[in-house]
Amino acid sequence: MAGHSKWANIKFRKERADAKKGKIFSRIAKEIISAVKLGGPDPQGNPRLRLVLQKAKAANVSNEVIDRNVKKASSADQADFTELTYELYGHGGVGIVVETMTDNKNRTASDMRIATNKKGGSIASPGSVVYNFDRKGIIQISKENAAEEELFLIATEAGAEDFEATDEMFVITTDPQELYQVKEALDEKGYASEEASLEMIPKTNVDVDDDTAQANQDLIQWLEDLDDVDAVYHNMNLPD
Repeated sequence: MAGHSKWANIKFRKERADAKKGKIFSRIAKEIISAVKLGGPDPQGNPRLRLVLQKAKAANVSNEVIDRNVKKASSADQADFTELTYELYGHGGVGIVVETMTDNKNRTASDMRIATNKKGGSIASPGSVVYNFDRKGIIQISKENAAEEELFLIATEAGAEDFEATDEMFVITTDPQELYQVKEALDEKGYASEEASLEMIPKTNVDVDDDTAQANQDLIQWLEDLDDVDAVYHNMNLPD
């Protein structure tokens, strides 16, 4: 299950996400509302909601806030949040995929145009960038809390596709449909994950110099600061 490291892209995105803790609660609230509208308010029968609730508790979102958003989602007056994916060309031929969740498509489209006007790049036609990415489930488990051989066996028996050791984490890759199943198998064995999420993993990467990397990072940072943006992925090989 070894292979080239996919961690650089995810790590860069997470470092940026971790720098904006203030947005986490609002994003989790939107994810709860979306999950309930798609699969109902019972987490036992709604694995997507179950995962969002685990994320909420890990982020120290109170039960009161969680319950309020579950009830809000069940209201007919609650606006629907639509998941939209934008594809961009960054600097130096880098592909960028932007996942959003919005209640105002026109606002989000305008925000994308402003981002490229301010920080460069261009909006690509649908399918021209995303074809170079695979959606995968990614589970991260701290090395401090896991025995590698046992973790590998549990993960593969539960259906994991790949297993990689980084400096601090074990990173388990799954088919998107198997993410919840693999995570729950690990939970049952006492292996709590630092994070479990769906990610877009590039199939091929683009080498860039320092200046191009910085220009792309400035664009990505602008995009990630937008209220409607949930995640930004790229296929850039970051220089050492």
